[in-house]
Amino acid sequence: MTGNSNKQTRIQGINRSIILDAALEVFSAYGFRGSTIDQIAEKAGMSKPNLLYYFPRKDDIYVTVLEKTLEDWLAPFKDIDPAGDPVEELRKYTIQKLKMSAQQPERSQLFANEILHGAPSIQKFLKSNLKRLVDEKAGVIADWIAAGKLAPVDPYHLIFMIWATTQHYADFDVQVRAILPEETAKADFFDKAADSILTILLNGIMPR
Repeated sequence: MTGNSNKQTRIQGINRSIILDAALEVFSAYGFRGSTIDQIAEKAGMSKPNLLYYFPRKDDIYVTVLEKTLEDWLAPFKDIDPAGDPVEELRKYTIQKLKMSAQQPERSQLFANEILHGAPSIQKFLKSNLKRLVDEKAGVIADWIAAGKLAPVDPYHLIFMIWATTQHYADFDVQVRAILPEETAKADFFDKAADSILTILLNGIMPR
């Protein structure tokens, strides 16, 4: 009985992932209001009743996709080590964030669209999970500054700056490609972009 239960749990986990991946594509293409359960079910390759077994409402799918996106994005942020070298820790995080935004632009665009509409679906997450983590990491940066390891800058605005800069390459992908058509076609474009961002950012926060 336990074996069947474990198998069922694994299958349920797989189906949930399929639904969420399909929903991400649909929501990023049509927005929340323009998307339907039928579209998501079709993209997921399952019947509507089967999908509704896992997620009774479209809102449930949407919120889960957004929260999973935030959890994935925040994983490298959580990994910032207070005992590590400040510049190296921020360098690693910035590179990871840039690559995640670039490799999954649909996630960034979906999140940006939610924020632009006042974040009605994830206000609770932003004010609880996200705020606690940002407060914690802002405290780490403040400690580095107090120890003379970084220039005296506002930790929160430094975090906002990293987020804004890295997400630009996903949210404004069309604009970036229009301005730099030849550069964006190269395989090392995002590595070079990361180098440029880090040079500007880190030179500004190095202790003097």
